[in-house]
Amino acid sequence: MTTQESSSNNKAAPSTQFSSRLGFFLAAVGSAVGIGNIWGFPTQTADNGGAAFVLVYLCFSFLLAWPMLIAELVIGRYGRSDPVSTLGMINPNPLLKWFGMFVGWSSTITVILIYSFYAIIAGWIICFGLAPVFSMLELDDIAKSLTSFSIVPTLITATLFMMMVASIVAGGIAEGIEKWCGRLMPALILLMLGLIGFTLTQDGAMDGLRYFLLPDFSKILNKDLLVSAMGQSFFSMSLGVGIMVVYGAYLTNNSNVPLLAASVALTDTLVAIMAGLLIIPGMFVALHHGIDIYTEEGVLKSADTLVFDVLPALFNQLGSTGVVVSLAFFALLAITALTSAISILEVPVAVMQRRHLVHRPQGAWLITVLTFILCFCMLRWFDVLFGFIVSLTTQYAMPLLSLAVCIFAGWIWSRHHKLRELQQGYPDIEHSLFWKIWPWYIRIVCPSLVLVLIWYTF
Repeated sequence: MTTQESSSNNKAAPSTQFSSRLGFFLAAVGSAVGIGNIWGFPTQTADNGGAAFVLVYLCFSFLLAWPMLIAELVIGRYGRSDPVSTLGMINPNPLLKWFGMFVGWSSTITVILIYSFYAIIAGWIICFGLAPVFSMLELDDIAKSLTSFSIVPTLITATLFMMMVASIVAGGIAEGIEKWCGRLMPALILLMLGLIGFTLTQDGAMDGLRYFLLPDFSKILNKDLLVSAMGQSFFSMSLGVGIMVVYGAYLTNNSNVPLLAASVALTDTLVAIMAGLLIIPGMFVALHHGIDIYTEEGVLKSADTLVFDVLPALFNQLGSTGVVVSLAFFALLAITALTSAISILEVPVAVMQRRHLVHRPQGAWLITVLTFILCFCMLRWFDVLFGFIVSLTTQYAMPLLSLAVCIFAGWIWSRHHKLRELQQGYPDIEHSLFWKIWPWYIRIVCPSLVLVLIWYTF
């Protein structure tokens, strides 16, 4: 059977799909809106010229992230399978087939490593969210233990977090991922809006708001700002690790992929900006309360310090109101961690299920056990492993894997098959401005931008 026939048969009777475009949208946005949007984007903004960074980030979200998001989704829908199988079927050439499967397996391993440190961060978030409650109950020893970053409470909360994710993913696409993302994303937006409203009423918040919204145009062409904005836009869309390839496989044939990708990119960007409206004014509120947000060298404190040190110190100064605000803030972080973790776990589960290794529920729990072991090792040898795995996956593996996806979408996959796939949801696309630009853009411009990011990283 030829590659095209196999793909056609997969399309005819896909075993799992999102039940609606809204379901896909909420799941994809949930994947894109991760912890990085809540603390990474605001910190990058504050450290790179405020509003100038926001402006450049907006540009790169649609100059780099959107075209690549389209590529991953359309490749996924074409293959109707996991990243390993899909990239292996793009071209029948044996060498290219081997290369595709290698990239697919590399994406799967990378995403499991990402899940391991993501679970640890989620464990910290849960610990810090619960600590004020135990303090109110005068259980100070427990509260102190929860905020000490020690192995036992972190491993317990990380395990509970992973068990929740596994139970959702084991439920399948419509009844698991789609249903829970449909519940969690509205809750996330409501929590964020409530916290923004509270923060902007505090003394010092307007100074942060001006810093966030009024750009210093002299900084826009700064090299560090440009590369940081490019990297943030790139990583915020969950590109390069097979997530959107898997979600693309669950799209219906009549879905307009460019339009859906644009809606996901736009919403992810809006949530990142909302996070900026929350965190940056919050930093200036903390400064107004005498809490230092800068190091001795005058550099903004790191994201983890701001989230786990500066903001909790601010909440402590707000009395009983601070307990409620702290719970809401860490609940917000927990929801973003959960929606992203669902999509992260789905990648290796899809690989195991589609390659007939195990059924979905067994796959979800098997990967959870493997991740638990990785989490334990990372916590046990934290100084050696944690930073190494974070850098290995986010700074090196993700850009290299995204470059490989650009090569597949732009050079290995034929123009004819790309057009046929996109026409299913957009019959007149061949005569559109999009089709005049996107094929060569994903072939030349996107790989070039990713290469710039790789060059700067290495």
